[in-house]
Amino acid sequence: MSNFSQGVTNLQNNMHNIFGGLKMRHNNNNNNNNNNKNNDDNDNFSEINDRQDLMEDDDELDINDDDKKTKSKSRRPKETDFTQQRLKAFHPILTAKAIIPMFILLAIIFVPIGGAMLNASNNIQDFTINYAYCSQLANSDTWTDIPLKYYTHHFKTNVDINPKWKLATNNSNVWNNFDEERNICQIQFQIPHEMKGPIFLFYKLIGFHANHRQYVKSFSEDQLNGKDASISLIKDTVGQNCQPLSINEDNKIYYPCGLIANSMFNDTFDETLIAINNTNANDYIMTTNGISWSTNKYRFKKTKYNINDIVPPPNWVKLYPNGYNETNLPDISKWPQFQNWMSPAALSDFSNMVLRNDNDNLPVGLYQVNIGLHFPTTEYNGGKLLYMSTASSIGGKNAFLGVSWIIGGFICLALALLLGFGVLVKGRRAGDTNLLSWNKEQMHQVSDE
Repeated sequence: MSNFSQGVTNLQNNMHNIFGGLKMRHNNNNNNNNNNKNNDDNDNFSEINDRQDLMEDDDELDINDDDKKTKSKSRRPKETDFTQQRLKAFHPILTAKAIIPMFILLAIIFVPIGGAMLNASNNIQDFTINYAYCSQLANSDTWTDIPLKYYTHHFKTNVDINPKWKLATNNSNVWNNFDEERNICQIQFQIPHEMKGPIFLFYKLIGFHANHRQYVKSFSEDQLNGKDASISLIKDTVGQNCQPLSINEDNKIYYPCGLIANSMFNDTFDETLIAINNTNANDYIMTTNGISWSTNKYRFKKTKYNINDIVPPPNWVKLYPNGYNETNLPDISKWPQFQNWMSPAALSDFSNMVLRNDNDNLPVGLYQVNIGLHFPTTEYNGGKLLYMSTASSIGGKNAFLGVSWIIGGFICLALALLLGFGVLVKGRRAGDTNLLSWNKEQMHQVSDE
């Protein structure tokens, strides 16, 4: 038994040693882990301290940078609703219920306005006479009827007497040695219904293409402004110069220079409409005052050139055969016909005003006007017309404005009817999810099953 007891005791001691060793090992491991954790905490703490130090340094740098930025001008826009795109907006949903009334409203507005414009245009009385062939067709002894193809009119009553013309002669000494410039076209016309003032008299050119690039840029703005522009300035200015009519063979400057001034319309019109054949009215007096824009006074000014340094343009030689002198030098600031001509038209057919009367009505009767023939048009198959007209609240006769407004109104009405018909025949509820593509696919699948 003693041996058995001794064996049990040895076994207990061995087990105690084994478990005691394991426990010590576990404690050692825990101690090591605690030590490592403490070391890690110390490292982390030191790292956090280092980071805080760096952050403090960065904050100091940022503060310094902000100070520098505040000292310099900032290009950053202000904080506003516009710069931040916070403006209020209206996003209407365009449904048939909203669009149809809108189109109908536009039609109600456009059609009456267009009708009023068309009525105002139709109430304007005017007539035109093409006198380009007066020197070839008119008789110098008797009055003859003007061919009806050269005469158009819009009066409230019918014209009983056709217009007539006759070729007369100008005996002025101005045209000595230039007999071809002495022709005068005398035109008689009827006013069947009183024309209410203001009354405007125009000349109208047909087939005169004044929009050619070389033509429209051939002038000197400095000359028009009254400056004594040098040869280099009117000849070598880029984009706008007087070439090919800048100077003559003697190196004298053309005044006014350029193609536009050289081709100026120069037919003359008497300022008095002569009442003839027992017309129950006096002669009708017209004037050139106000036939050009009032703002032209800022552009056209009297020249500062020395008379000895300038010459008239080539086509003006007949009017100034001996050149300029102290008495005949043109003052373009007081020459409205020239001012109108120096604004070239964009189209080949255009008109410029030559006479007007703002106060008096033109009574019923027969009247005569005398026109000096100087400007050729038959050579290039063009035409020149005498054009007399009244005015309205929308200006001269222009049916296009009224017709365009009426057409626009009917288009809006047609769109409203078309859209309404489409909604009634094949309309759908707004926001109908059954019409979504994936819903349609599901519906097809269900129907297939």
